[in-house]
Amino acid sequence: MTVTHKIALITGANKGIGFEIATQLGLAGIIVYVGARSEERGATAVAKLQEKGIDARFVKVDLHDYSSIAQAASHISLQSGSLDILVNNAGIIDAEDGAPSVTSIETVKRTFETNFYGTLAVTQAMLPLLKQSNAGRIVNISSGLGSMALNEDPTWEFAETKLIGYNASKAAVNMLTIQLAWELKDTAIKVNAANPNFTDTELVPGAVGGRPIAEGAKTAIALALIDEQGPSGKFYEDFATDELAPW
Repeated sequence: MTVTHKIALITGANKGIGFEIATQLGLAGIIVYVGARSEERGATAVAKLQEKGIDARFVKVDLHDYSSIAQAASHISLQSGSLDILVNNAGIIDAEDGAPSVTSIETVKRTFETNFYGTLAVTQAMLPLLKQSNAGRIVNISSGLGSMALNEDPTWEFAETKLIGYNASKAAVNMLTIQLAWELKDTAIKVNAANPNFTDTELVPGAVGGRPIAEGAKTAIALALIDEQGPSGKFYEDFATDELAPW
């Protein structure tokens, strides 16, 4: 069945920033696929979205299980025929992550498996569907911690946060954003990265003082909805004020 409404897939959409993005896109009339590892948590999120009148659907996306990613792409293709928006939101901070001299290789591998390899796998699997759209949009959720410029700035407010696995994985996501935008520059697909900044989510258990989830999600939402005149290959701190984040 082919539908005429816009279609979006948000990974890690059962909670936090991903759920907020799904909510706002859904309220804008977009059909949203809630990508999540857990069918139970995904179904709960879908039910909450449907209570708001949103056309929400669960699809299993486990960034450590490439077969689930392939099956998700097949499911969306069969059900909807194309994809207009992909938001690569799912990510982790490993509790054992830390300084380069002491963090285990296994910890770094675990982080890259989710934050970069999984993101790349989802993107590759969904690209054929995005190419069926008249105006495909890819939004990668990155972080200021992935910025080379900010990491070397001793005056930055998060200068002491040196997590070799997480920071490096988000730097890799930034590189993916730049290279994919370049690769797709002659298509209707636009690729951008968003920095949600320090936000009150479960990503950092016990952390306090972050911005509200709605604030953390707003730039990603705006980038998902840009028109044909919008940017591509950019890393935004705040799209509303046209504030770019440093790479």
